[in-house]
Amino acid sequence: MTQTRFALILAHGQPSDPDPAEADLSRLTAAVAALMPGWRLGSATLAAPGALERALAHLESPLVLPFFMAEGWFTRTALPERLAAAGAPGLTRLPAFGTMKATADLAIRAARMAILGREWRIAETVLVLAAHGSGRSRAPAAAAERIADAVRAALAFREVRLGFIEEEPSLQSVAADVGDRAICLPLFVARWGHVLTDIPEALTGAGFPGPCLAPLGARPEVPAIIAAALREAAAE
Repeated sequence: MTQTRFALILAHGQPSDPDPAEADLSRLTAAVAALMPGWRLGSATLAAPGALERALAHLESPLVLPFFMAEGWFTRTALPERLAAAGAPGLTRLPAFGTMKATADLAIRAARMAILGREWRIAETVLVLAAHGSGRSRAPAAAAERIADAVRAALAFREVRLGFIEEEPSLQSVAADVGDRAICLPLFVARWGHVLTDIPEALTGAGFPGPCLAPLGARPEVPAIIAAALREAAAE
């Protein structure tokens, strides 16, 4: 009889309105589970009261995948503390989604497909990457910079600019004066919070002329990326 494996996908969520993010993460987890027969998966956002405890009640020593774009205070401090408080210390944790090589490859693919869909020349196009950043830690910016460097190495855009919501250079400043061919790719896990408010406001303030793509974590390739990461971690 094949032994059931367990995994838990955790995200920050939306403290001001936790239910939509909980529902989004649940749908993502169901899509991952459909690719992983023999596994039982659960999900929770840290912002939803009781969600973590409810998810752990149905999982036995799960692998934990942080659906975050960077390794920072939430993944290194808050998450272990929350797991310990919920009676599940010492669980095996995968790297944050945004730090995986497959995620950088996904950003390259998303940018390339956006250009092909418009029949623009990459060399004539500016790519603006929108990231969270932090006023307290370099970790979020460093993770975004690694993705930006990977895109620059793979695709010969006229420019690849990286702007932040919570540190300099601001998204509004880097999204200004881009010419008439430009694309924005948000380096966020979902259509929550900043993606719905701050990014559109910054692009409008900059007079940004181009489209804003879906956030990286909302791409249709993401369930397969997460499933592959969980399988690899289990094999190790």
